[in-house]
Amino acid sequence: MDSRGDPYRRAVEEYLASFGRSGTELPQSALYDAMAYSLNAGGKRLRPVFVLEFCRLCGGDWEKALPLAAAVEMVHTYSLIHDDLPCMDDDDLRRGRPTNHKVFGEAMAVLAGDGLLTEAFSQIAGAELPAEVRLKAAAVLARCAGPQGMVGGQALDMKSQERECTEAEVLAIQSRKTGALIRAACQMGVLAGGGGERELSAAGEFAEKLGLAFQIRDDLLDAIGSARELGKATGVDGEKNTFLRLYGQDACQEMVEKLTEEAVGALSVFPDWAALAELARSLTTRRS
Repeated sequence: MDSRGDPYRRAVEEYLASFGRSGTELPQSALYDAMAYSLNAGGKRLRPVFVLEFCRLCGGDWEKALPLAAAVEMVHTYSLIHDDLPCMDDDDLRRGRPTNHKVFGEAMAVLAGDGLLTEAFSQIAGAELPAEVRLKAAAVLARCAGPQGMVGGQALDMKSQERECTEAEVLAIQSRKTGALIRAACQMGVLAGGGGERELSAAGEFAEKLGLAFQIRDDLLDAIGSARELGKATGVDGEKNTFLRLYGQDACQEMVEKLTEEAVGALSVFPDWAALAELARSLTTRRS
């Protein structure tokens, strides 16, 4: 894998595109159109890349982990569709295009998110991996995406808008909103590759540190980035409870770099981890 994970991304894009074409002949093809609109809108595909690379690092055949990689991306995409809804963040632009509800309407956008969430577990169930691996992978994704993880983080985030939060409260929000799904991706990759508890723990530590660094950098980009580079509106998080609001730009960038190096340090239990470290470090200076 090079630092950009291009072979993985190409494989993931092809896999997701084939899913988008799978419902064209069905009576509910409009639902598949809405799902495919957001699923195939591009993006960094960071989470599926982590699934595939951790699978490889543990000695597995990464191509057999593609359904798991697709599952994580489906859950991530569903979360973006729902986050953009008027009842949530009420955004008009995502990845340089109108948000799902702006194109298909609010009801169909809700259903598109629901469809992607449930299809994710169908992808895991159908993977050509041992039954025990599929069971554990489904459990990891459910735990990280559900009320203990990503959904719980979103609930905390919505409640936090009523008042100014402490650092501990902001950490509780950010570690769940972003870090939990990155943890799912890394640990699902370890499971697919046949890794054990040592590798699962290291992957979890990597994900925890990098997920927080990624979210802080995202908050920074909301303040210093451009809508053209990011593909979405900027300056919308100024009043939200973020580390940027607590500490300012310089301190936050230092936190990003420190957390990223701590994440890289967790990779020492794996062989041939240099490319993954390079990818992680590239996220500290990303502009999109």
